[in-house]
Amino acid sequence: MTMLDASADLRQQTTTLFRRKRLMAFAIPAVITLYLGYIFFAFDLPGLWQRASAENAKSLVADTYSYKTHITRDNRTGTVTAAIEGEKKGRYPEGQSPDWVQLGETTVIDLEDGYVVTYGPQDITFDIPGFGVTTMQVSRSKGVVADYPVPVDQLPEWINASKNRVAFTTPNGRLTVTRNRAEVFRYFTGWELFFFTLESPYHGLGFAELASRALAGEAGAIFSDFWYNPMWLHGNVVWAIFETVLMAFLGTMGGALLALPLAFLAARNFTPLQSVKFGIRRLFDFVRGVDALIWTIILTRAFGLGPLTGALAILITDTGSFGKMFSEALENVDDKQIEGIRSTGAKPLQRYRFGVIPQITPVLLSQVLYYLESNTRSATIIGAITGGGIGLLLTQAMITQKDWEEVTYYIVLVVLMVIFMDWASGHLRRKLIKGGEGGH
Repeated sequence: MTMLDASADLRQQTTTLFRRKRLMAFAIPAVITLYLGYIFFAFDLPGLWQRASAENAKSLVADTYSYKTHITRDNRTGTVTAAIEGEKKGRYPEGQSPDWVQLGETTVIDLEDGYVVTYGPQDITFDIPGFGVTTMQVSRSKGVVADYPVPVDQLPEWINASKNRVAFTTPNGRLTVTRNRAEVFRYFTGWELFFFTLESPYHGLGFAELASRALAGEAGAIFSDFWYNPMWLHGNVVWAIFETVLMAFLGTMGGALLALPLAFLAARNFTPLQSVKFGIRRLFDFVRGVDALIWTIILTRAFGLGPLTGALAILITDTGSFGKMFSEALENVDDKQIEGIRSTGAKPLQRYRFGVIPQITPVLLSQVLYYLESNTRSATIIGAITGGGIGLLLTQAMITQKDWEEVTYYIVLVVLMVIFMDWASGHLRRKLIKGGEGGH
């Protein structure tokens, strides 16, 4: 009877266990589904989809690989200027313009395919194939008075009209007319003035001509015009990349050097005092528990802006991360090697140097080099806060929303920098760790 009772109890326990597992198998997916449903409505994903603009996305993508030329008329003086991206540094010399613009008392802007904008002495016209000619006059009292080929209530979507502003968006270019100015924007593929500005004597020259002049003794002048290009600022960009790498290097190496001696105090087999070990471990938890960006903001308030502040933020965070990893590596060392060194009469520091460090060196090098690669990416973001490195230039270019091709330029350089650091750290890991093992 006792055996029957025991069998019944076992059967009951088994049934309860399987019931609990089935319940968990259904409960966990149900909870996840409910949470995803909550996110769907809490983050207003339907509204986000409705607010998404394909045209804005298309314009943003186009801005990354193209540039626009501005033909601007000051409606107060009648002066017409032409400039790449509308910048003074990219302005054509007085009296000069692209070949599709005819300057004069009446300026004619041929956007091709029949799209023609005319800046006349008294009015502005835009001839649009299939739509007709729109004539606009500007006055201080009435704003922009436009005569359209169709009634105002029948204007197409690509015309945005109000009392003070009229904007046309066509496949061949855009025209915006306000009280103060009229401006044509025309897009072209490429990064114009990337090598030389319009003021440089080397602008527009082909590679063969540049090479010929360089061999003739103008190499220094050619390089100077490229390096100090006032629009793309190549020299400043290279220095910013160097600052970013230096920020990551100082922070990573400083964190590793600071964490190594503290790791001995946090390792169970090297620190007999429980209170010391506990305190050091909690210190590691604290400094790595606060994200590097938070440390950056705190240190910026304390020390001001600069790359060194970013390096200190990386150092503090990495000290906690390295301390944890190094202490765990120390707790797994082989005591036999240490005892072998001890038997020779070596002092404690000598035992650590020759019995411990060689065992954990592969782990140390691998982790430090990996963090150096990772911190190169982090230094880009940190630099945007501390005011140093490529992150600052990238943030400034994104905030202005003027030249997205510059944003693309900086992003490409950041990706290349990360790729290089990845390759360099991997190469060093193979050389230092595998090479070291092969030497034993």
